[in-house]
Amino acid sequence: MAVKILVVDDEPDLELLIRQKFRRHIRDGQFSFVFARNGIEALHTLQEDHAIDLVLTDINMPEMDGLTLLVKLNELNLLLKAVIVSAYGDMENIRTAMNRGAADFLTKPIDFNDMEITVKKTLDQLQTLRQAVHEHDQLVAIRNELDIASHIQQSILPRTFPPFPQRHDFEIFAEMIPAREVGGDFYDFFLIDAEHLGLIVGDVSGKGVPAALFMAVTRTLLKSTALAGLPPAECLRRVNTLLCLDNASEMFVTVFYGILDTQTGELAYCNGGHNPPYLLRAGSRAERLAGTGDMVLGTLQSARYHEKTTHLARGDGLFLYTDGITEAMDATCDLFSDQRLATFLGETNGVTPEQLICATIAAVKRHCGATPQSDDITALAVRYLGRSA
Repeated sequence: MAVKILVVDDEPDLELLIRQKFRRHIRDGQFSFVFARNGIEALHTLQEDHAIDLVLTDINMPEMDGLTLLVKLNELNLLLKAVIVSAYGDMENIRTAMNRGAADFLTKPIDFNDMEITVKKTLDQLQTLRQAVHEHDQLVAIRNELDIASHIQQSILPRTFPPFPQRHDFEIFAEMIPAREVGGDFYDFFLIDAEHLGLIVGDVSGKGVPAALFMAVTRTLLKSTALAGLPPAECLRRVNTLLCLDNASEMFVTVFYGILDTQTGELAYCNGGHNPPYLLRAGSRAERLAGTGDMVLGTLQSARYHEKTTHLARGDGLFLYTDGITEAMDATCDLFSDQRLATFLGETNGVTPEQLICATIAAVKRHCGATPQSDDITALAVRYLGRSA
């Protein structure tokens, strides 16, 4: 496609000279020229023809001079370049023109060889500018899409607290803070029936959009399978089989799934390669929940999963989390660590789940200081209150 150049000059012979000099470029479809006698005509042409790439304008013209035209070009906010033409030695006007946005200048009498070099150089600058604008627009579009994706991801996680205001036999709270716009961590909780509460925390390998997509698929499979009332080990086995069937990305996910009997306080659970949750005995130190020795989900279709149980007394709590907490680093690469987390949970024992999670995240942020968050941070806490007497 021919580059379109608008020449603005009141000398009647200039059009003929330019068409003669650049006849080969015109014939070969490289350049296309349009002409205006002053700045007013030039502005009218620009408003009618948005395909103009370059404006070559004289400074001294009747009705509207070149310097005023440059100001008007800036107001039009067009993606083009301008080259000004002035008398030799007219450095004051040339400097003014450059300050008003001219990309380059030519002096009279015009050397057409110099003009060709200047035009090509300026067009190269224009191409670079347009590429930068295009890439910026793409980045803005991607950012907008990521913002939408972040909103969607947050919306599929339970965000209303308290989630079951009519229930007084347990308290629950959860938070997920992605390291990027979207993340691979997730949590979920739901009533399987009137007496059983499902608790899930997971962490997908990788980060960003791929992890977020895998997270959404995993969470959907887990919840739909869990709501069928299957035991935790069988639930993870079935979800693992489904994830392995079509996992070209070779991603995997660690998952802890527990079912709390809200009448008895019994917790049945299965841990698929996830960080062991902490059991918060009322008035005691935090202790790690015993693992089940099972694999992450999504890697081996024949993997087997096992189940364990523990009992929560009235006032006991459970703290589920992802490694974004324990592996959070400060400026010296010192991790927040499991030890710090266990100590902090023990010292904070007895507060509500919301207070516990907010305090834990605040402690992690204090530890990291100004160091940017490198991984998703997710935590879920539940406190068993038992049935009313």
